[in-house]
Amino acid sequence: MVNNLFSMFDPTSLTFNMKFNWLSMLSIMMFLQYNLWILNNPFNKFINIMLNLFYKEMKTMIIMNKPIIMFISIMTVIFINNFMGLLPYVFTSTSHIMISLFLSLMLWLTFNIYGWIINTSSMFIHLVPMGTPMMLMPFMVIIESISNIIRPITLSVRLMANMTAGHLLISLMSSICEKMNLWMNLIIIMLQMLLMMLELAVAMIQSYVFTTLSSLYYNEMN
Repeated sequence: MVNNLFSMFDPTSLTFNMKFNWLSMLSIMMFLQYNLWILNNPFNKFINIMLNLFYKEMKTMIIMNKPIIMFISIMTVIFINNFMGLLPYVFTSTSHIMISLFLSLMLWLTFNIYGWIINTSSMFIHLVPMGTPMMLMPFMVIIESISNIIRPITLSVRLMANMTAGHLLISLMSSICEKMNLWMNLIIIMLQMLLMMLELAVAMIQSYVFTTLSSLYYNEMN
């Protein structure tokens, strides 16, 4: 039961025992280029509205406006992969720790290398919050250092756990349908439809949360 339940998060396909499920990350990109620049459909309008709203908010959050396009690109990639995971028989790549940890670790290393080389004094200032008593300063340095080190883990686990929980719940509700009568199955299907709407909101929110926290970490390096 446990193996079958978590098999949808296994990137290895049953066909020739090869990892074809990772192709879900590339297939949407091939179709997106054509639809984004040539066709004017409701999905593209929704993406444009979301990106415009996010751009306006990022301008107020980021100290330097140069990396805004990077954060918008990260948010778009995460949202598309989250959205692709809602389709049947499509592997949710963001639910795999390898993808989420790679994104968070890449950003964390980049920001820290940039901060310690360019703004070394500012990085030391962040280790000791303003108004800290003299006796507590060594402990605050240790605490702030640990909180900085675990940032990529918290970013990746947050994204992975939220994308995994909803899919597990939908899978459990589907397995119950085999033992229920027709009316109970209809009720479960209605609940699953509501849960799918919630998962769509989670897909947008998690991409926004991941990018917003990354931008806040970037501000600390300047």
